[in-house]
Amino acid sequence: MGFGGLLMEGLRTLYDYILQHTLFCLIPAFFIAGGIAAFLNPAAVMKYFGPRTNKALAYSVASVSGAILAVCSCTVLPLFTGIRQKGAGLGPAIAFLYSAPAINILAMTYSMNLLGYDLGIARIIGAVGFACVIGLIMAAVFHREEEARVRAAEEDEEAFAYEGEGRVRPGRQNLAYFGVMIAILVYGTAKMPTIIKYAGEILLTALLIYLVRRWFTREEIRNWFSETWHMVKLILPVLLIGVFLVGIVKELIPSDVIARYVGGNTVGGNAIASVSGALMYFATLTEVPIVKGLLELGMGRGPALALMLAGPALSLPSMIVLIRVMGFKKAGAYILLVCLFAMGTGYVFGMFAG
Repeated sequence: MGFGGLLMEGLRTLYDYILQHTLFCLIPAFFIAGGIAAFLNPAAVMKYFGPRTNKALAYSVASVSGAILAVCSCTVLPLFTGIRQKGAGLGPAIAFLYSAPAINILAMTYSMNLLGYDLGIARIIGAVGFACVIGLIMAAVFHREEEARVRAAEEDEEAFAYEGEGRVRPGRQNLAYFGVMIAILVYGTAKMPTIIKYAGEILLTALLIYLVRRWFTREEIRNWFSETWHMVKLILPVLLIGVFLVGIVKELIPSDVIARYVGGNTVGGNAIASVSGALMYFATLTEVPIVKGLLELGMGRGPALALMLAGPALSLPSMIVLIRVMGFKKAGAYILLVCLFAMGTGYVFGMFAG
């Protein structure tokens, strides 16, 4: 395929992504992230995700908190950025970053139904375990930078003056506000007739507007929109560039490489599967039918698991954004750890799966 064909494929992939995922995935995620930045009490984040929180509590909450969120590797980025800005420690935030797109209930159920209980259960165990272990490793490797960040935040009195400076909204109001927005995000990713999906989203959006008009001041609404727009400017441009590059990369991969390179259960085959999954973009739940098709084309079950453990958590677009948000060292370490753990788990699983 010539340069023109590659360019058109990149544009087609970008068009499909914008058409299918912007309205029901990215827009709700950005508004949730803006709400986190604008309204979430830093003390609440620090209680569960803070660097000084009990590790058992922080990592257990972070590794399973994404179970109800049907988000992909890109949609989770504004949520991750939001909790980091509110003071979440690197380790718990990384655990959430990995677990949210990897263990949502819809994906787990779909995996077991379509791919078999062995792959489905292995995916659950691997995803939850990875979230904790990778988060702990990241926190240990970058502990000096994190300690400096925590000290700077503690010395900045304004960072923890939320309750003293502004109107404190009752917890039930925040729960309802964030709950409705999460419902909009989760409902939008469900498989159902289009008219039913739009009707449900309109009702949920109307409920959100009612709650906001009843409980929020104009200044708070402006602050929410401002924080949301900040997230959009930070993440969306590089995300769309990454999606465009994914379309080009897919066209450069020959069609016969599946059986040749990932048909068995070798270390190399699992490495190829994990790296390929990390580079590809999987919309929510799409990794399951894709892996099903690859299995039918001859992919081994070990590499299939490696791809599912790396793919939903990473993609070329998300890598580009993570480098911008976390810096090259932290993002590079996270990417490497995900690929290594996915490769090793896939290989071990393939030894017993046959």
